[in-house]
This record gives sequence, C-alpha cells and structure tokens, in this order.
Amino acid sequence: MAHEESAWHEQEFGMDVTAITKFVRLSSTKARDLARRIQGMSVAEALKVVDFSERKGATVLGKTLKSAIANAENNSNLSADDLVVKLAVVDQGPSTRRYWSRARGMVRPIMRRSSHVRVILSDGKEPVSEEE
Repeated sequence: MAHEESAWHEQEFGMDVTAITKFVRLSSTKARDLARRIQGMSVAEALKVVDFSERKGATVLGKTLKSAIANAENNSNLSADDLVVKLAVVDQGPSTRRYWSRARGMVRPIMRRSSHVRVILSDGKEPVSEEE
C-alpha cells in the first residue's frame, strides 16, 4: 500500500532528481558563482552555459548536470526537455594539508581544498495545495 501512495504522490506533485559528485579537487568558492547562475534555468540552457565556460568548475558542474539528466531519464522515466535546474550547490569538502618550506627552517601550510557538487532537477510541476 505504501508503494502505491508514493506513485500517486509523484504523479500529482512532480518529481525531483538528484546527482552528487563528491571529493572534487576544487575550491568551492571558485565554482559557486556558476552554480548560482544555472539555478532556475532549463536543462538545455544550463548545459549551454556550462559548455561555453572555460573554468574548471564548469566541467565539474557539467558532468554532474549530465549525470542528473541521465538519472532522470533512466531511473524516473522523465523527459530531459521538461527538466529545470531546481538547485545547484557546491559545498565545502575536506581539506588536505600540505606544507611549504620557508626560510630559516620554517614551514607554511597549504590547504588543498575539495568540494561536493549537488544538482537537483525538477520537472517543473508545482505542487497542488489541498485547500483549493
């Protein structure tokens, strides 16, 4: 019975599809502006923006976006033409510490930052309130 209710829920309220790329060797601040830019766009527009950007964050966001599209088509039977980027987030991951030798036997730390990229696609259907 619970399985039937979830299928009904998906039909009426739309569906969200997620793709996550973890431990990317990229500082999260360098990719956040591009992630903010593609939010709210259709999938085709977001792919164009990502493909024509030359930044390293664009390649990572593009791969994650294409993975989310594949998840939507193969797992949820959704058409890529109807999908919209609901959320694109670049979170901070763990940092590895390296050290740089300096004068007089001292060292300076180097933070090698990593990040987690998450893209959530929606089919654009708005939830219907029960009050109306």
